[in-house]
Amino acid sequence: MEGRCSRGSERVAEIQEHGRQEGDIFTAIGATPLVELTRLPRPQGMRLFAKLEGDNPTGSIKDRIVYHMLAHARAEGRLAPGQTIIEASTGNTGIALAMMARRYGHPVEVVLLRNSYPPITRLLAMYGATLTWAPAEAGVAGAIAAAAEKARADGAYFLDQFHDPVNCDTHYQTTGPEIWRQLPEVDVFVAGIGTGGTLSGAGRYLKERRPDLTIVAAEAHPASQVQGLASFSEGFLPPLLDFALMDAKILVRSVDAFRAARELVATEGIFAGVSSGAVLHAARTYGERAPASEPGRPTHVVCIFADAGWKYLDSHLWTQDPAPHEDLEGTLWW
Repeated sequence: MEGRCSRGSERVAEIQEHGRQEGDIFTAIGATPLVELTRLPRPQGMRLFAKLEGDNPTGSIKDRIVYHMLAHARAEGRLAPGQTIIEASTGNTGIALAMMARRYGHPVEVVLLRNSYPPITRLLAMYGATLTWAPAEAGVAGAIAAAAEKARADGAYFLDQFHDPVNCDTHYQTTGPEIWRQLPEVDVFVAGIGTGGTLSGAGRYLKERRPDLTIVAAEAHPASQVQGLASFSEGFLPPLLDFALMDAKILVRSVDAFRAARELVATEGIFAGVSSGAVLHAARTYGERAPASEPGRPTHVVCIFADAGWKYLDSHLWTQDPAPHEDLEGTLWW
């Protein structure tokens, strides 16, 4: 199934350049570092690189898409001055939206699932967002439906990160080119499955330039709730996700995501979010199963670390190794 993303709107690049000229906090969006993980244990013949999206202003990759989605909506007249914006999110997108929309003079309402990680609500409140709750059992699809219905009823603007092609276009025009400039030798691209925008947009850009590139998706295990990752077992297939681009998919449990994130801090000094741990786990798992690379040449693997770990610091799991049976699955670690 091919996602709904276009090949990459030129307008995304125009908006990005305009933002650079504005000279405010929005100039800090994107252009994130790509660093090699040299101390972390990894399969033989593999070089691991991390794209540190936690360096964005609100600490996640979602700053990229929210900035461009808002700019498009304002430029095209779909978003009226002062109009309330509603979005379904379990954290990062809502936080990015609350920060940026407030600067533009738009009230923000975020529809959250009841099992969202509690400190996220404090961050949203800090940025001035109003919170509305959806039942945990409703899942992502239920939260999206609730946000869409509320937007219709209230005359608000529905951002809709899960369906807007600007999501993919942003990664096609910004994230993908950045990786290509930073590491044209990239062999494998690993990203989590959330909205599908990063994998489809950046992945498409890289694969167009290197057709033999392998794209690996990290998906939440059906029994787990992993921050930033979707599970197809919920019955929701991200409309933006281009399934034809995926060469492999690794299922990740919460316990493995946390352990990898803790190992990342201990070995590399990188405090990344739980989804970053999941992507790292997926990358190393794939490396253990993948065919050997060319003789004498290592396999270059780029991992998307979608956010930093600061917003999840309240969890004791950063300092205590979770037992395999420990119940991590009731909280949505977004």
